[in-house]
Order: sequence, then structure tokens, then C-alpha cells
Amino acid sequence: MGFPVSLRVDDQHIGEEAADAVFAWLREVDARFSPFKADSEVSRLDRGELARGDVSADLDEVLGLCEEYRVATGGAFDVRLPGRGLDPCAVVKGWSVQRAAGLLTAAGARRFVLNAGGDVVASGGPWRVGVRHPEQADKVCTVAELTDGAIATSACYERGDHIIDGRTGRPATGLLSLSVVASSLTVADTVATAAFAMGAEGVAWAAGRAGCEVFAVDAERRVFRTEGFPVASERTRAAA
Repeated sequence: MGFPVSLRVDDQHIGEEAADAVFAWLREVDARFSPFKADSEVSRLDRGELARGDVSADLDEVLGLCEEYRVATGGAFDVRLPGRGLDPCAVVKGWSVQRAAGLLTAAGARRFVLNAGGDVVASGGPWRVGVRHPEQADKVCTVAELTDGAIATSACYERGDHIIDGRTGRPATGLLSLSVVASSLTVADTVATAAFAMGAEGVAWAAGRAGCEVFAVDAERRVFRTEGFPVASERTRAAA
């Protein structure tokens, strides 16, 4: 899927088969939804070999979310950019990892943390999650504390200017980093990406989404944080 995935489960009664199911699911998602695999369902749909009405229920759900966020951002978030093929990865990542967390919960896991390329689903915390500094790779700009929920960050420090503002067709500008905490990674990851695509105006947009808390650094190095963003206390950090 193009990013490292790590899993920690603290429930002693949970066997390796639960972790195996998580990684098997993520490998399945990669095979089915990657726009870089010619035989994936996404690629076949993009080439017109499948009609929208013939896609799987999972892909139909993903495409519905893509359209929801396209409309909500006035076109800034768009998985069908001119000159590019269909690429729903911005939704698929959070959606699939949240589904993976659901597999753990269904298997009886209560305390775990699933980290997919820096985006995290946590259960049974408190868990402390560092948000990387957008310009200094060896530092964090904040530490969030999660009990049950998710956090996702959108930035350009790993993959360069890969987030495109669909309204202009150019790389998004105005923000260095934007993190969203929500009850699910489906929401956190998609809102973070969509807001980053909107640029500076995306901070207020993300903060206005139901159930979302935001931490952002703009291009002028100014820091924005919603009141409910769960910053770890100094006492909690010292205990890490």
C-alpha cells in the first residue's frame, strides 16, 4: 500500500491469527484498490471495463465518500483530476485501516494501536502519538493522547507536493502540516487530506466538521489548535 504498517496488541488472549487477518485484509485492499495495479478493480473501472453499477459494495462505498468530500470542499478534494487516472487512495487508506481495526475488535482485542504510515487507530488507551515536525524530521510539534479514536496527518515532508488542489490542478499551498483527531481513521484521514488540499482555509473547514479536532501549521509557521485537540499533558509525556 506504499507505507509501513505496524501493530501492537496488549491483550494476552489475542493470538497471532488476529494480526494475520489484519495484514491479509490490507494486502487484499492493495490488490483491489491500487490505481498502480493494472488488474485492480479501480484500474478496471477507470479503463471502462467495469460500469459504476457493477463495482463491489466496498468500492461503491469508497467512491461515495470521495464524492461526498469533493462536494464538501468545493472541488479542492478530487480523486479524478484532469490528466490523471482515478485515484481514491486518499480515502482508501483511512477506510481500510479502520476496517482492519474493526477486525481486531471483532476478535476481542481491547487494547491495541495500529499505525499505518504515521496515521493511527488506537483502542484502550491512553496512547501517546507524536505528530512529526513538518520541517525537522527528528522532532515532534505536538503529542496527542488517544484513548479510543484515530489521528491522521497530511503534509508534504514524505512524498513532496503530492496533494493537489482540484480547483487549480496544482499542488496545495498554504499549509505545512494538518492533523485531525476523530473517532475513526476513515474520517480523520480523509478530512486531513481534504483540508490540506484546500490550503489555509482548510483549517477552519476541518475544525467545523462534526467530531473533528485539528492541529495545523501554516506556511507562515503559525500554529492553530482547536480547543478539544487532545494534547498530552506534561505529566503524561514524562511517563512515556
